[in-house]
Amino acid sequence: MAGRKPPERKAVSLALQGGGSHGAFQWGVLDRLLEEDRLDIRAVTAASAGAMNAAALITGLEKGSAGAARSQLDLLWREVNQSGGRNVFGDSSIWSAALTPGWLKDTGLWRSAETVALSMSPYQFNPFNLNPLKRVLATAIDFEAVRTSSIKLFVSATAVRKGRSRVFRTGEITDQVLLASGCLPHLFQAVEIEGEPYWDGGYLANPALWPLFYADTPDDVLLLPLNPFVRDEAPRAAGEIMDRLNEIVFNGPLVAELRAVAFVQDMIAEGRLKATGEDRYRRILMHAIEPGPWLGELSLGSKFDTEWTFLNRLKALGREAAGQWLEDCFEAVGERSSVDIAARFL
Repeated sequence: MAGRKPPERKAVSLALQGGGSHGAFQWGVLDRLLEEDRLDIRAVTAASAGAMNAAALITGLEKGSAGAARSQLDLLWREVNQSGGRNVFGDSSIWSAALTPGWLKDTGLWRSAETVALSMSPYQFNPFNLNPLKRVLATAIDFEAVRTSSIKLFVSATAVRKGRSRVFRTGEITDQVLLASGCLPHLFQAVEIEGEPYWDGGYLANPALWPLFYADTPDDVLLLPLNPFVRDEAPRAAGEIMDRLNEIVFNGPLVAELRAVAFVQDMIAEGRLKATGEDRYRRILMHAIEPGPWLGELSLGSKFDTEWTFLNRLKALGREAAGQWLEDCFEAVGERSSVDIAARFL
């Protein structure tokens, strides 16, 4: 209709957690948000699979449109699927599900086999350090566009020898940085950058929130986690116990940061800290599209599933989750937090 105003766009920072193939859920969330084009994404902090989504997102946005960013994310996940080694002869998800039922994975024999597998180092079973993600990144990411973008990008990786998190910033982003951020040490050899070996960023920052508070970034932060924070029941089966332990371990750094954010925001609200000044404390508005209702039934093993059917199912769930968030929480952006982090994490 002539004279119709474009939709209101609100500035935000994104925080993208890692989670292997579950990153396809973020793909769906981002696809839906970009389709609406109501958010002006000015910064992204990310780890592991979230960092790959972030780089593809920025690559597309640097081409000039939300549509290009959606296409770039589509390309990324198609390349992930093609490099997974399981779809050479078409979609085999039905057969793989039939041949590896959940009950088998919870048996002692299966767990014993996993233990034996984990006793081998990637330096032993992968001496040539083959990593299919190298081809994925070369195809789907324009690193020069990412490094020169006005959108700030922060990617976390874990320094192995120093035992601390390192956050790589926009101008430092290369394929090696993304490979380091997603390097699970029982599957891949450590990625060496400037003489320091690195493992998956999710161990110590998943993702790192603090860079958003010390940079010129929007006050609104939209968190896209991939690991459910809460479970209704305690696990009992061996596989369920390992899955929940994995979620807790990879959520730990994020929960710690959210607690710190909640504490500082309470201090500001009580007038015990100034929201401006040399200390750079400021009012942060937190939002989140939590995965619990959408990914809660998935196992740890599904994080390695690159079947096209499965990835697209996660994308559809992400789109649904983002649509619900837009309906319920978009109006809060720029006005107030839509998630009470103090009630959740303090």
